[in-house]
Parts: sequence; structure tokens; C-alpha cells
Amino acid sequence: MLTHRYESRAIVHAPVDRVFAHMDDHSRLSSHMSESSWMMGGGRMNISLDDGLGQKRGSRIRLAGKVFGIELSVDEIVTLRHPPYRKTWETIGSPKLLVIGHYRMGFELSPRGEYSTLCVFIEYELPPGPVARWLGRLFGGSYASWCTRRMADDAVKHFASPASPRMRNSNA
Repeated sequence: MLTHRYESRAIVHAPVDRVFAHMDDHSRLSSHMSESSWMMGGGRMNISLDDGLGQKRGSRIRLAGKVFGIELSVDEIVTLRHPPYRKTWETIGSPKLLVIGHYRMGFELSPRGEYSTLCVFIEYELPPGPVARWLGRLFGGSYASWCTRRMADDAVKHFASPASPRMRNSNA
């Protein structure tokens, strides 16, 4: 059961079809995972896509790499793709992650004139095992916030205009 949820919202200066096309590219969408950062413990994850490139229902995505020097990996499958309004994907198998366990992620777009309202969300379990569960309680929310915020902010930056309004993150 996915017991935790976090979402980040933003207003993007582009129509929903253009924002969806941008967000539908998983190598771009997950780029914050492939960059070394303090949140990634100086490590990075490599993204592998199947022939569907993560752009079809049933497409598979794999992330693998090192974070804080620990080998991590997760396999995902696209479970819903309804252009240009929403897309979701979730973990399959047994994810090897530090602060979250199984999860479902996605984004939803709503037209707002020449802008789009974007909501990026993650619903997740704490990881199994006492130490990982403890780490998840401490850092899972921070990680979820960072991940959804990066995805939303990356879309805003991609379509940036000096007058682009923004919204804030929220726990739901």
C-alpha cells in the first residue's frame, strides 16, 4: 500500500501538448537522477529505456547506479499515458533504493489559457527492513519533495518567460 504522497505544482508558460511532449521524454524527465548532486550523495543513476522509450503504456524504464557509494536500482513500467493530460509509471519487481520503497509517480496537466498547470506527484511506501524504514521516515519526504520539485522546475525552466507565474510544493 502506497502510504505517503508528495506533489509539486507549477504553472508552465506553454500549452499542455508542448509540456506533455517535454515531460514524456524520460531521459529528460529523470535527468536530475543522472546528475551528481548532494541529494544523490555525489552519485548518479543511469537511465535505460526499452524500445517504447517510456512513451507507451507498458514501456519499461530502468535506473541503476550509485548513491552515497551504494549500488541502487529500480525498474519501472508506464501504467497510464493519456496525452496531453496525464502519465503515470510505477515500480515493478523489488526496487533497491535507500529512502523510499515501491512507488507510483506521474504528472497531470491542465490548460490555463496560454499556460499549463503542472502537478508532479509521487506516492510511495517506506523501504523494507528496520534501518531502511528508519532512513525512509527521516529522509523519504525530503527526497520526494526534491524529486517532484526538480521535475516541475525543469519544465518551468524549459519554457521560461520572464512573466511565468509559479506555484508551490505541497503535501497531499
